[in-house]
Amino acid sequence: MNPKYPERLRFAHLPTPIERLERLSKHLGGPEIYIKRDDQTGLATGGNKTRKLEFLIAEALAQGCDHVVTTGAPQSNHCRQTAAAAARYGLGCTLVLSGEEPSSITGNLLLDKLLGAHLYWAGERPRNEVMVEAAEKLRKMGRKPYPIPLGGSNVLGATSYVLAMKELTEQLKSERLNIDFIVFASSSGGTQAGIALGAEVYGFRGQILGISVDHPSEALQTQAAALATATATHLGLGHLSLAERIKVNDDYLGGGYAVMGEIEREAIRMTAELEGILLDPVYTGRAMGGLIDLIRWGAFTRGQTVLFWHTGGPAALPAFADKLL
Repeated sequence: MNPKYPERLRFAHLPTPIERLERLSKHLGGPEIYIKRDDQTGLATGGNKTRKLEFLIAEALAQGCDHVVTTGAPQSNHCRQTAAAAARYGLGCTLVLSGEEPSSITGNLLLDKLLGAHLYWAGERPRNEVMVEAAEKLRKMGRKPYPIPLGGSNVLGATSYVLAMKELTEQLKSERLNIDFIVFASSSGGTQAGIALGAEVYGFRGQILGISVDHPSEALQTQAAALATATATHLGLGHLSLAERIKVNDDYLGGGYAVMGEIEREAIRMTAELEGILLDPVYTGRAMGGLIDLIRWGAFTRGQTVLFWHTGGPAALPAFADKLL
């Protein structure tokens, strides 16, 4: 297979390193755990959306757009990275955030403001509806907005993680490292779709597991599989059915999206105290918490190797200080 990649910008710090989590692995007494550090991609504290934005901002500039519009939760990592990418390339940025403006401006929300983004609060209305209205207002003002979907999860966003799997397989070959499982946080489906397609394209033989942070497994599997198929077509690979590559565990949804519980709290503190690595409360904390629990009841065992793909987000930690300490 030979993907026909579209144009992209080059601002992510790539390749991101792979590190062995020796102390965490020993503490849990199960498989050898490694981590892929996409929290180190370099754009306003980094994260997985930086890879996606290399393609998305490239298309926005190619279309002559002068403004980007996207949406997310108040502590959205995607929104923070989008605001940073827009600032870097001289584009205006409008963020449509769910709910009402909080009294405390901290975490990613503080960074959004520092990066010059214009914030709209959706209240009880659907975010996408407010996003469409915001884009239309910009057009009436003579601007040319470029809409970016939630999480950057379209064929361009997923394409970045097809390419990321090429990066990973080259690293594994160079380091003579065999990985049995890749585990990561999954929400809007773009990262998982790209990883699944990239695994198919670049011959990764291990299993891939997304830990859902907000959606039932069946719905997320369907969404990610459809996006993986659409991305394959977009890259000139024909119609590929990748449903069997999309595995989702939804056992760790807890109190819901961005509601921190004991599983996230333990994972964040354990990873920080044993490895000096920061996770976030919404995505990687929940995914690592799921991985830790799965190891404890024997889903992953001694002699196996697990790669935890860190998708970023520690900038949100201050907003959850009262739940962490």
